[in-house]
Amino acid sequence: MSQKPILFEIDNDVSPPTVAEAVPVPDLEGATREMAADPRDEARAFSPVATRLARRPSRLGRLFWSVLIALSGAMLSLWTWDFLTGLIGRFPVLGWAMSAGVAVLLALALLFITRELAGLMRLRRVDGLRHSAGAVGHDLTAARQFSQELSAFYNGRAELAWAQKNLAEHVPDVMDADAALDLTERELLAPLDTLALAEVEAAARQVATVTALVPLALADVVVALLASLRMIRRVGEIYGGRSGGLASWRLTRRVFAHLVATGAMAVGDDLLEPVLGGSILSKLSRRFGEGLVNGALSARVGLAAIDLCRPMPFSEARRPKTRSVIQNALKGIISREK
Repeated sequence: MSQKPILFEIDNDVSPPTVAEAVPVPDLEGATREMAADPRDEARAFSPVATRLARRPSRLGRLFWSVLIALSGAMLSLWTWDFLTGLIGRFPVLGWAMSAGVAVLLALALLFITRELAGLMRLRRVDGLRHSAGAVGHDLTAARQFSQELSAFYNGRAELAWAQKNLAEHVPDVMDADAALDLTERELLAPLDTLALAEVEAAARQVATVTALVPLALADVVVALLASLRMIRRVGEIYGGRSGGLASWRLTRRVFAHLVATGAMAVGDDLLEPVLGGSILSKLSRRFGEGLVNGALSARVGLAAIDLCRPMPFSEARRPKTRSVIQNALKGIISREK
């Protein structure tokens, strides 16, 4: 059945739109770079849970705890003073012995606080180095300055002495910022990456083995928690030196905030199937499958710790692949099908 032609009338008075009137396209790549420039804010941009984990306490909360600690310390000091002076008056020898013990305790507490503050300052210095590395861009002078700062950060590390000497000799000959950063990463951080990945693989293998072989209730939860905490502490020590308890706790919070923000906790049979081959839960017992999943989760925790503890972001060529790390960690527990 034929239809008659339709005539469309065009209004010549309406001018066609110009390019200048078009709505500008948002710079998504620039926004992504700005969001990822500061690693401390990376986890805050994804999830409300991550925001709550990563944000600092409110001023009112800090003021409350400061006043409470100050008053508790003053009351404890007055009680200790009255107790020691009264004891010296009644039993001089015992009183002076107790006074000496309190003095030793105060000295140890001062050393402990000093070590904790040093650990927090060192963790903040790592954050500053990561921020400096991300802000280098194509500036050769900034790249060389960052190389010197990173080398100075690792002064005193015997395993990096030769790498520091080699880096100092070759960085002045490099005429490109990217090449200078690549040389710095290869000389200083590649050996540390090997040690950190070995710690991650060992922790994941331990968690998977205990979960698969120990039938006790909650044993896998306890082992996974302790192994993850020890692994995070060891990774922090590898990249940043000895850290205190407060620095380790702060680092642990940031690691789990990073995991929640990036969705790295969602790992299961769908991830392990292409890594290890075949359908896991259809070939293995339920307990053994849970062990492999827990081991993979521990490996993801370790990779998140490496990302946060490393004083320089990974280049694309050197970033460890999650699947290869999990496969190496679980090697020996199960072999991949050909």
